[in-house]
Amino acid sequence: MARIFTISRGFGSGGRTIGKMLSEKLGIKYYDNSLIKLASEESGINEAFFGLVDEMVKKSFIKRGGKYKGGILSPSNKEYTSDANLFNFQAKIIKELAEKEPCVIVGRCADYILRDRDDVVKLLIFCDREKLIERTDKMRSDYYRHYTEREWTSPFNYDLCINTSGMDFAVCVDVITSYVKDTNK
Repeated sequence: MARIFTISRGFGSGGRTIGKMLSEKLGIKYYDNSLIKLASEESGINEAFFGLVDEMVKKSFIKRGGKYKGGILSPSNKEYTSDANLFNFQAKIIKELAEKEPCVIVGRCADYILRDRDDVVKLLIFCDREKLIERTDKMRSDYYRHYTEREWTSPFNYDLCINTSGMDFAVCVDVITSYVKDTNK
């Protein structure tokens, strides 16, 4: 039975709103930007550092590769505040939350981080594109590819993909909950 819902979303798709509505309908917690605060508290690293790399990767960093493998560096390591270690702290928090309680997690490659769990429904929420959306989605796509070595918008990464163009968000939430009920996921 589904306990965890991960939402990857295109800019302007309403993914965040749908995530909040889904969490309210199911009576479970919602995590998005609050993951940064939790990772900051866990690591002792200033929250501003996490905000600087939130769902984006520097061009020089992309060239080096960096698929997520887990693990946290110690505070004595000179790379403790590196982009990779900041991502690893967020991944640690995501795994802990998934163990602790049913929840909706938006972004941050949560579908990939929790890929081995049977109780996760991985959602991709998208809509028709415009220039600003394309630029923002390009940054998210680079971030996802860097840490997962997968294509962000590939439907093969998700259990359900929803195009929100012209669709009421409440209907999206109903589609998601019907999917879970019908598939016993």
